[in-house]
Amino acid sequence: MRLIRLMLILAVLAFAATASAGEDCRKVEHLGDSYTVCTFDPARYDIQIFQNDHNGKPYGSFRALEIDLRQDRVYVRFAMNGGMYLDDQSPVGLFIENGREVKAINTNRGWGNFHLLPNGVFYVDRGKAGVVESKTFAASGTKPFYATQSGPMLVIDGKLHPSFLADSTSLKTRNGVGVTADGLVVFAISDGPVRFHDFATLFRDDLQCPNALFLDGSISSIDIPEWQRRDSLFPLGPIIAVTQMLPG
Repeated sequence: MRLIRLMLILAVLAFAATASAGEDCRKVEHLGDSYTVCTFDPARYDIQIFQNDHNGKPYGSFRALEIDLRQDRVYVRFAMNGGMYLDDQSPVGLFIENGREVKAINTNRGWGNFHLLPNGVFYVDRGKAGVVESKTFAASGTKPFYATQSGPMLVIDGKLHPSFLADSTSLKTRNGVGVTADGLVVFAISDGPVRFHDFATLFRDDLQCPNALFLDGSISSIDIPEWQRRDSLFPLGPIIAVTQMLPG
């Protein structure tokens, strides 16, 4: 009995060590503003995109996601709101979960940040990830295991979105995702209100992401269990999460 208990304790400790190893979340200063930045290698970590729970109901919060995944002994290492959504919390644009296209890509013109073209797609498939402009993604015929669409693109092939102004007075809390040239996925959220231009140059100049996508503003939220941080002020639509199986 003691041996079984010892083995269980060792397994939990091994899991905790694994969960805190490798890529970390960190604070980054850029143009006088502070950001929380988390980097993960998709070849080593399980990055998934979630929308509905086992009952088909939108999760709406990080806590609901964590509780639901625990039923399958899955631990959430990191999570971030993952794209814009409608009043019923369903995605505005493309959403692919477990290889199934739940909603088709949306390249229509319209009002709001999502339609500030070009917008883009963040996808994960077989240990690789990418951020691609939406029309380019649609034309490529790519069928990833996970994908979420949002907008606008922050950085497109090393260039800032053409609508961004260095002296803009529109300041909001913002979050986004980029992929480095060597394939690392970089998530960032501002610790206070920032302009689009400055958020985009963070990804291009400091985080070295040739392509980056805006996920949302104002409702921007993040879940970092190791930091005991779980934002919960706003209801969420799609959620991007880095997960890990519990031992046992």
